[in-house]
Amino acid sequence: MGVVSYNYESTSPVAPARLFKAFVLEDDKVWPIAAPHAIKSIEVEANPGPGSIVKINFVEGLPFQYMKHQIGGHDENKFSYSYSLIEGGPLGDKLEKINYENKFEAAVGGGTVCKSSMKFYTVGDYVITEDEIKALIKGSEGVYQAIEAYLLANPDACN
Repeated sequence: MGVVSYNYESTSPVAPARLFKAFVLEDDKVWPIAAPHAIKSIEVEANPGPGSIVKINFVEGLPFQYMKHQIGGHDENKFSYSYSLIEGGPLGDKLEKINYENKFEAAVGGGTVCKSSMKFYTVGDYVITEDEIKALIKGSEGVYQAIEAYLLANPDACN
């Protein structure tokens, strides 16, 4: 097994507190409404805290039926959270898991800088390439952008 680390940043015109709430605290309510083209439902298989399992069910026609995250933790004051993708989604037979540490920081001039640190745990001798990592990120950007658009169109959501 190998481990490959990758850091990624993006920006958003939405405030950090609202993004944090939409992505962490109210994801089971917001995601299916904001991204119905991709997200069918989200199920929390235990209390929504460290160690809990969250199952994200995708709509028919997407490459994956579901994926499961194990919650690492979150800090509402720092707008940070961590989780591991442990089943389904892009893991296939080449990835054991993917760990994510994410933080929403206030951007100069308003909005947010979204910082993500990822660790890809590969199976056997497989080595994941930067192009493959970028493709995985691109695949998730559609949901991220839909949630961002929902927040912009609904200024009272996630306040």
